[in-house]
Amino acid sequence: MMAAKKAKMAEEEAQAKMMTAEKKAMMVKNPMVGGAPMMAKKTIVENASMASNLTTLVAAVKQAQLVETLSGPGPFTVFAPTDAAFSLLPADVTSSLMMDENRADLQKVLTAHVVAGNVTSADLMMRIKENNGSYTATTVSGDALTFFMSDGKVKVADENGMVATVTTADVMQSNGVVHVVNSVLVPK
Repeated sequence: MMAAKKAKMAEEEAQAKMMTAEKKAMMVKNPMVGGAPMMAKKTIVENASMASNLTTLVAAVKQAQLVETLSGPGPFTVFAPTDAAFSLLPADVTSSLMMDENRADLQKVLTAHVVAGNVTSADLMMRIKENNGSYTATTVSGDALTFFMSDGKVKVADENGMVATVTTADVMQSNGVVHVVNSVLVPK
């Protein structure tokens, strides 16, 4: 009888420790983006709208009429270009994409930054390692993104050879995960 009580107490203690570890894992703070706290309970669009360095992306998502989609349940993994990344594009290209008559092209560019599912940086690094140094994923637009490591950072290349660096990884959202990147990925 005494042994049974000790076993039960040991099991309860182990469960309490596990629950504490789970709570700690859940309490890990999301990184700040654009000086704003990113809340894991908010959607991709809600959080992006708070980040001062994602204003061009948010405007493009609105113009492309993708707000409802990226606010949906997902999950989505978004490689979110910063305002500085958009500024690297020729101004006339950005202006042209933001025109109503080019909405389909803008949608293609934006969905070329989205992969279905929750793909964390740990997932990417594991897949890169398992695939001999690079991993290719198909985006929502049907285009390919190729991931590799360089200088200890996750890099992503589009089909045109443009390479972006993940500058802020694993920004958890209620409907997926965002990785901030320093370049716009352009589909073919």
